[in-house]
Amino acid sequence: MRTGEPLPAVGEVLVSLATGVWHWDTATGLVTVDAEAARLLGLPAEEAVLTEAQTRARLHPVDWNEITGVVQLAVAEGTLAEVRIRIMDDRGRVVRVVRSRSKPSFDPVKKAYELIGTLQEVTEPTPGTAAGRTAVTGDWRRSREAFLLDAGRALAEARSTEEVLRVAAALSMPGFSPDGLAVFGVTGDRLTIIGHHGQQPGDEVPFTQMSLQTDYPAAEVVRTGRAVYLSSPERYKERYPLTWPMAAHFGRHSWAFLPLTVAGRTMGAWMAAFAYPVAFTPDERSVLTTVARMLAQALTRAGAAETQRELTDGLQRSMLPSLGPEIPGLTLAARYIPTGGGLQVGGDWYDMIPLPAGASRTRRGGGRFALVIGDVQGHDVRAAGLMGQLRIALRAYAAEGHRPDAVLSRASGFLHGLADADGGADLRFATCLYVEVDPATGVLEAARAGHLDPAIRMADGTVLVRATAGGLPLGIDPDADYPTTRLVLEPGETLMLCTDGLLETGGHDLDTGWQRVRKTLEAHEGDLEELADALVQAVHGPSSHHTTGPLADRREDDIALLLLCRQGEGGCGPEAVPLPARRLVRRSMLTVAQAEPERIAVARQQVRELLHDWTCADQVDSAVLLVSETLTNVLVHTDADALLVAEVTGAPGERRLRIEVTDTSDDLPHKRRPGELASSGRGLVLIELLAHTWGVSPRGEGKSIWFELYEPQEPRKTEESMPHHPL
Repeated sequence: MRTGEPLPAVGEVLVSLATGVWHWDTATGLVTVDAEAARLLGLPAEEAVLTEAQTRARLHPVDWNEITGVVQLAVAEGTLAEVRIRIMDDRGRVVRVVRSRSKPSFDPVKKAYELIGTLQEVTEPTPGTAAGRTAVTGDWRRSREAFLLDAGRALAEARSTEEVLRVAAALSMPGFSPDGLAVFGVTGDRLTIIGHHGQQPGDEVPFTQMSLQTDYPAAEVVRTGRAVYLSSPERYKERYPLTWPMAAHFGRHSWAFLPLTVAGRTMGAWMAAFAYPVAFTPDERSVLTTVARMLAQALTRAGAAETQRELTDGLQRSMLPSLGPEIPGLTLAARYIPTGGGLQVGGDWYDMIPLPAGASRTRRGGGRFALVIGDVQGHDVRAAGLMGQLRIALRAYAAEGHRPDAVLSRASGFLHGLADADGGADLRFATCLYVEVDPATGVLEAARAGHLDPAIRMADGTVLVRATAGGLPLGIDPDADYPTTRLVLEPGETLMLCTDGLLETGGHDLDTGWQRVRKTLEAHEGDLEELADALVQAVHGPSSHHTTGPLADRREDDIALLLLCRQGEGGCGPEAVPLPARRLVRRSMLTVAQAEPERIAVARQQVRELLHDWTCADQVDSAVLLVSETLTNVLVHTDADALLVAEVTGAPGERRLRIEVTDTSDDLPHKRRPGELASSGRGLVLIELLAHTWGVSPRGEGKSIWFELYEPQEPRKTEESMPHHPL
C-alpha cells in the first residue's frame, strides 16, 4: 500500500488476521457472528444470528459461566473483558481454544448487557484439552502469581492432613492441571502412601511399603532430594523399566515427582500425573516446585496439629475420671469441653470419689461419695499439671475420711506448698466445690473455695441457686477455713455443678450467662445425658450465636459440668414424668443462726429465685421485705435461730406463696404502734398490710410466724424489674 492511499476496511484487516467479530445482546438473547467467528465456533463460514442456547452448545459449559463473570467484572471496572474459551464439537470434544476480547456495557433500564468483541484462535499449543478439565479462565485469572496466592492461602488454612490433600487435589494450575496425585511419606527405609487422588481405592497397594532403594521415581526423589520429570510414557519406561509395568495401566502420559522438603530435610515426595503430554517447561517446573514447597509446609503444620490434638486427647482422658458404677436411686452425667488456648487443656476438672465407710464415719454410713468440680488458674500445661496433682490430693484426703471442710483446708495447704517449692515464681490458685452425697437420704454436705454456688432443678422444672458458705480459693491461704453447708436433694431434683466457662462463654458475664443456662435447664425434657448435651449446645452449638452476651471480649473458657439427679418425679430415672404432669410445688429451706445475720441477705435472694417467674413484681418485693422483717424479728427479739420454709404451690397465674419462719422461743409477737421516729415495731403492721393472710402458730417448743400471698392473674409488669442472680 502506497503512502496517501486510503486504509483498507476494518473487515478486510480482521479477515487477514483470521479474527472474527461477534455481538451479544442479553436483552434479545441473540448472538450475531461474522463468517470468521462462525468458522471458529465450528459452524459454516458465513454470517449467522444464533440464540444464546445455540451459542452455548458450541462452548464448554464451564467457560460459558466464566464469560458471564468476566463481563460483569469488566463492566464494574470499566475495562476490556478478556477470556479464553474452549470450542466443543458435537461429540463433546475440544476442537480449539479461542481468545475473546470485548468492551461490554450495561443498560440499567433494560437491565441487560451488550458486548461487541473479537474471536481469535490461540495458536500456541495448549496441553490438556479434555472436556473434563478445570475451566480455562481469563488471563487475569490464569496468571501464575494469582494461582500461587490462592494455593498458598488454601493450604495455609488446612488444619489436617486430610484437608491438605483435599486442597491439593482441587488445585487448578495455570494452563495445566494433573488428574492424578499421590503424596508419599517415609517410615524408616520404606515409602508410605499418605494420600492419593484420581485413582481407584486399592490402586495404591503395590506402591505401599516400597523400599527406598527401589527403582521407582518417588523413591529416587526421596533418596536424592531432586525432582524427576517424565514427559512421556517412553521416557518413563526407558528410565525406570522395572516399575513401569506398575504405572502403565493408569493410562497417564506425563509425570512429575517432586521432593517435599522442610528445613532441608526431605520428608516425602509428591507425584502429579497428567492424562496428556506435558513438556515441563521452566515456567511449569517453577509452578510445580513452588506448590511442592507449600504442600510440604502444610503437611508439616497439619502433622504437628494432629500430634498436638492426640496429646491433648490423651492428657484429657488420663486426667478426667469415669463416673464409676451405677448408684441406686441416682443418675450422674458429666462433660468436659476444652476451649482454652495452648494445648486446648486447661485447669478445669471434675471428679467422683467413693468415700470410705470406716468406724469414724459410722454415723454417716457407707455408700457415700463426693462430687468435686474445680478450676485451676490458667490454660497452659502448668495449669493442667497442677489440676492433676490437686485432683490426686483431694482423692487422698477424702480417702482418709475427712469431712468436706477439712478436705479443702488440706488441699489449700497442699497447693500453697507447691508454690513455695517453686520459690513462688508461678503462684496459682484454684476454685473448688466439694460435695459429699448420701444416696439414701439425698443429703448433700458442701464446702466451697471461691467457686460458683451449686444450682438445683426442682421436680417442677424450677431452677434455684443454692447459696453455700465459702472460703478463699485454694492455694491463697494455707490456713483458710471452709465452712460446710447442708442441702437436701429431694426425689426428682437435679443438682448442677459447673465452672464459669459454662456461663461466660460467648461474651457473657455471670448474670447474663446464668439467664441463658437457666432457660435451658427449665425448658429441657429428657434424661440427664440429653440435658448435659443441651447445656453444652446452648453455649457452643449453633443456637449460641443467637444468645451472645453484652461483653465485647468473646474469649472462651474451658467447661466442666456435673449433673446429679435423684430419681423420682423429676427429670431422670424410670419414675420420671413430663413437666406438665408433675406436681407443681416449689420449696426452699434455710437456717439463719444468731451468729449469722448476714444470711438474711441469702434468704432474700432465695425468695427472689423462688419467685423468678411470678407474674406480679410488686408482690415479689413484698415477699422479700416480709421475709427480711420476720427473720430480723427472730434474731433481735429472741436468742434462738430461725428456720425459713418457703413454698409455692399451684399452676402459673393462680399460685400461692406460703412462707414460715420458725424459732424455739415461746414469746409470741405483739402488734405495736411505733412512733414516727421508732426504729422497730413495724413488722406485724407490714405483714398485715402486704400479706393476703397471716398468722402465728405454736410449734410445741417454739412458734411459727407465717404469711401467704396469692398470685394475681395479670401480666408481669416489667422484665427489667425482676433481678437475676448468677451462680
